[in-house]
Amino acid sequence: MKFIKYSLGMLVTMLVFITSCTDFVEPRIPYSTFDTGTYLRTTARTSTSFNFFDLANSKFDITVEAVDAENGATVDNVEVRVRRRRLIPGVGLQFVPAAGPGGAVNDVLLETIPGSAFTQTPDSKFLRTQIVVTAPEALSALGITAAQVNGGDVFEIRLKLTDKKGRVFNDVNASADIKGGLFYASPFLYNVGVVCPSDLGGTYDFVQVDQTSPYGTCPGNTFSGKITWTPIAGTTSYAISDVSYGMLGCQGTPAAGAGVRINDACGLLSYSGADGFGGVYTFNFVSNNGTDLVFTWSNQFGESGRVTIKSNPGKPWPAGLR
Repeated sequence: MKFIKYSLGMLVTMLVFITSCTDFVEPRIPYSTFDTGTYLRTTARTSTSFNFFDLANSKFDITVEAVDAENGATVDNVEVRVRRRRLIPGVGLQFVPAAGPGGAVNDVLLETIPGSAFTQTPDSKFLRTQIVVTAPEALSALGITAAQVNGGDVFEIRLKLTDKKGRVFNDVNASADIKGGLFYASPFLYNVGVVCPSDLGGTYDFVQVDQTSPYGTCPGNTFSGKITWTPIAGTTSYAISDVSYGMLGCQGTPAAGAGVRINDACGLLSYSGADGFGGVYTFNFVSNNGTDLVFTWSNQFGESGRVTIKSNPGKPWPAGLR
């Protein structure tokens, strides 16, 4: 009898051990309203920003898997919704559509994904689907144009899951663990920022004309040569090899522009800093046809010039650069 009890005890222990090593779903999912339910684990974030300079081809692209007691089979549908958020300095946040009473979220429906769109993949036992929202789709749904988009804007993509019992799961009733925890990885809200990548570094051919200076200019008030814009790590600014574009050299003075930076703020160019003589420079955009970037510059010493910088082969100046 002792042997039978001992064997039974060993069997129970082994079953507990085997069960503890099995991949299973914890039945309790911590929502503010429900103890059990469904969440959408984000398994891939292929694209989570819009390119300000290429909105026509920008997209939000993620893959999610529905995690529930039936491996995703309880999903009835998932609504994909959107609104735009903009921070206006000194004013606050502005939304399209405008926020509801008490600041309540007011967004618009982009599409409804049926539960049947969630399918089995070799990578998981949970059903998965891909969610793609193009920038043009988001703009159209909100009734705005690309011209009304600024760098730094944020498009809030919200997911609203309804299960086959009619229960709703979203970023409102999800707990902090579900939205921010590494295990759940189910924010239901994705902030898709409008970013302004800058790739202006390089060495370029240039011509400068219409030079003025009380200290002397180049013969014929013209100078041609090469200029280098060097990216400054972690910024969208560039160091300039010669902020005078040859004029100081014609005066017999070494180029003194080491402290001057040209800044790219979503395509809007400007100067900052000062040269070795304390000169502060102003950038004035003239034109950009992709091949020729034309601008004038000046400083407080009465020096100025008109510069045309040629783009390098295969790399035209960005269309929005100004």
